[in-house]
Amino acid sequence: MFSVALLATLPGFAQVSDWQIDSAHTAAQFSVRHMMVSNVRGQFGKTTGSARFDPKDPVKATLEVSVDVASIETREPKRDAHLKGADFFDAQKFPVITFRSKRVEAAGAGRLKVVGDLTMHGVTREVTLDVEGPTPEMKDAKGGGRIGAVATARISRKEFGMTWNRAIEAGGVAVSDEVAITIDVELVRKP
Repeated sequence: MFSVALLATLPGFAQVSDWQIDSAHTAAQFSVRHMMVSNVRGQFGKTTGSARFDPKDPVKATLEVSVDVASIETREPKRDAHLKGADFFDAQKFPVITFRSKRVEAAGAGRLKVVGDLTMHGVTREVTLDVEGPTPEMKDAKGGGRIGAVATARISRKEFGMTWNRAIEAGGVAVSDEVAITIDVELVRKP
């Protein structure tokens, strides 16, 4: 979803193109250390967004993404309910996570950095996404163009006001501050 700016490097694009995230084939995933010994993984099931860019000038690309907080899933219903509650995302008060790109920077062959504002839990911070891809454009069964890419980042949940934790008797805490984010995105060219 955040890697749309990479599309500008594909050969054959001769004009500004509009793209839409295919929610059914996109996964916004996260991983966080639990009790200092293992990683807990989860994902958000509903991700939408769009992008616009000129392949001749990829640094002018724009991207907007929205994630439905209530669609969080970690394979454990009680944990999901806790994450949706006031200790973490507070989905009732802050139902959407958004990302809006501000600039795109080259980062080597087939790689870009997409810098933008991530708004989560009522707090906005600048985040840099490391993007790999995109895949070559493929035609789907209806003749539409599709591409994919992967974006990764690491954030501090405390910087977004999510400070809940519990000390462990043997030392350390129940939930680490650092959260790893991976977004596998598929985009469809708008007609």
